[in-house]
Amino acid sequence: MRDVSRICADLVQIHSENPPGRTDEVIEYIRSFLTGIGISSLVSGNAQGMCNLVTRGPVKKLLLCGHVDVVPALDNGWAEDPFSGIIDDRFVYGRGSTDMKGGCAAILSACETLANNGGEIPATLAFVCDEETGGEHGIRRLLADNTISPCDCIIAEPTPARHPNIGQKGLIRLDMQFAGKPAHGSLYPAVGVSAIMEVMDFLEYVRHLHTREYPVDEHLKEIISQSSVVLAQEFHIHDVSDILKRLTFNPGIISGGEKSNVVAQHCDLELEFRIPWGCRIPDLIVDISAHAGNGRIVAQESHDPSITSPECPLVSRTCEAIEDIHGGSVFPIVQWAASDARHLRKYGFNVIEYGPGELTLLHAIDERVQIESLEKASLVYQDIMAKYAEKG
Repeated sequence: MRDVSRICADLVQIHSENPPGRTDEVIEYIRSFLTGIGISSLVSGNAQGMCNLVTRGPVKKLLLCGHVDVVPALDNGWAEDPFSGIIDDRFVYGRGSTDMKGGCAAILSACETLANNGGEIPATLAFVCDEETGGEHGIRRLLADNTISPCDCIIAEPTPARHPNIGQKGLIRLDMQFAGKPAHGSLYPAVGVSAIMEVMDFLEYVRHLHTREYPVDEHLKEIISQSSVVLAQEFHIHDVSDILKRLTFNPGIISGGEKSNVVAQHCDLELEFRIPWGCRIPDLIVDISAHAGNGRIVAQESHDPSITSPECPLVSRTCEAIEDIHGGSVFPIVQWAASDARHLRKYGFNVIEYGPGELTLLHAIDERVQIESLEKASLVYQDIMAKYAEKG
């Protein structure tokens, strides 16, 4: 039987950066691992090596899910090779150890323990290729092809140890083009209209959107309040309640102009919003368009905020399992980031995120995961599966 830290290190050592998104080697490792413990699986993918895996068998009431792609890592700044998978007495190091090959390793370890003890695996397993770039070839493909059916789902994304995540803010990604009126740069602003300055004026409007608050019911307001305390402690961020309650934004890319002595005729803006509960996306898009001046939206992607009921059996069973292993105060939270959970909820899945990891090192240099965190996550997954085997 392999130690969960060794499984994690093995996964880290297999390159699966996205882009480009090739996951065939890491999926083959998982397929072989599962075959070795008597679990058959189906691998699907495309010519670019973007592969997914789903275990075979009767439809189960529980789905354990993880993504095997990782964000790219440059060698610069890392204490060791980012794909070394080095293990010391406390940590496994390397890109993806926290996000989220550690969670995938904990799933595999939990299943191996149950299988070796002769226990039932009351869950379908799914490992997908492209969560980091939106899930088009991963979870969204599995859903569109009806490869997985609505049920209770745990995604092994990293979370605080005692707090499964039951909801995420929504998001909007906009590609916008702004037009100006070119003129000799020496005459601006008396002559000409700068597309770049049009973008700057528009972003002043966007900045004020963060001041708006949106109505939510008292139950959700309490969950947001509790979540703010937990996340402030985890990330050492002040005013987390504002991040969860309000619209946040990021002008990720601004590109425009022709020459320094020409008033800019064009400017492109890639802009992302994270959408709080209570904010209606269609109304926001109308408002944005009305304040864009000479700008127009040329492409957009949007997802509403989503949440799983804290009263459903998935949440109560997970919290009970976490309390069995960790003790202390256990309750669910919501957070600001997006994941494959949003796609699954659209198809009728109850979804939570729960997994091991160092949250402050998500996508960061010297990413690592505590071995104790891996071991306890594996125990939690075993406990959850035992509850589903017993209660159905």
